[in-house]
Amino acid sequence: MTNTTVQAVKERLDNGEQLNIIDVRESAEYYNDNIGAILMPLSKLRNFEADNLEDILDQEIIVHCQSGKRSIEASILMEQMGFTNVVNLEGGIVAWRKAFGAENI
Repeated sequence: MTNTTVQAVKERLDNGEQLNIIDVRESAEYYNDNIGAILMPLSKLRNFEADNLEDILDQEIIVHCQSGKRSIEASILMEQMGFTNVVNLEGGIVAWRKAFGAENI
């Protein structure tokens, strides 16, 4: 697992890159704030349920949560499941809001 910043991810998105971003928060959190990620709650990953992500097993996957704690656990679990290029988004949605404001979520 490597780490990245909200600034680096936003720059890549602004440059038109298609990124595999996984949000490991729960549904209610996801629907309140979403940066264009695929919802895959940590509770499912803890049960090794990630079948819908099989197609991106060897691609870069950026994992985020609310503050960066759950995404670390999720990143470790995903690596154990065979994902080869997992990147943790440091600070999660909290850092995103702080850097870019709520209107950019």
